[in-house]
Amino acid sequence: MKVIVNGDPHEVPEGATVAGVVADVTSATAGIAVALNDEVVRRAEWTTTTVREADRLEVLTAVQGG
Repeated sequence: MKVIVNGDPHEVPEGATVAGVVADVTSATAGIAVALNDEVVRRAEWTTTTVREADRLEVLTAVQGG
């Protein structure tokens, strides 16, 4: 099924979770925030929150610098 990740179409399997999508798009393990259809998803809920066809996810990674 197709979802939109950071504005681009992304193919994910049926039953995919937010955690699975995050793992597909970044290797970072810390400093990540996710919004699903404009609602922030708490990290504790990533493994239990499933995504559906045409959902929109924004995966944001904190970048250190100045």
